[in-house]
Amino acid sequence: MNTNLSTHVVKALSVAAVALVLFVSNPLTSMAGGGDKKINLNEAQVSVQYIGTNNNFVQFRVEFANPTAAKFWLIIKNDAGEVIYSKQFSGTHFAKTVSLQKEEADMHPAFVIRNGDSEVVRQFAVTSTVTENTVITEL
Repeated sequence: MNTNLSTHVVKALSVAAVALVLFVSNPLTSMAGGGDKKINLNEAQVSVQYIGTNNNFVQFRVEFANPTAAKFWLIIKNDAGEVIYSKQFSGTHFAKTVSLQKEEADMHPAFVIRNGDSEVVRQFAVTSTVTENTVITEL
């Protein structure tokens, strides 16, 4: 009877050890694959390009090479420095097309990629010029 009890205790400890190993190695619980890692951003990782206009919108393509898949923020600010867009992302390669409403006057949007205290900022000046073509033909 004593061996039977020892066998049950050994089995219970084995099951508990396996469960502990699986719990600790699970990427969701150990924050693997992104987590809240702090990384030092550099200028070469971030690309923001003006694409053009579409109806009443100015479009930009934002790309970020993030080899560690750390969480980061994409923040867009207007001329006054007010945040008009802010969202957290992760992944090894981020690419997003951003459309901003055209304004009557010049606009100066700023695109910020931020991780912790590290950030890369890209600023643009968008000037709209209206031209008028007049064609005169003699009848």
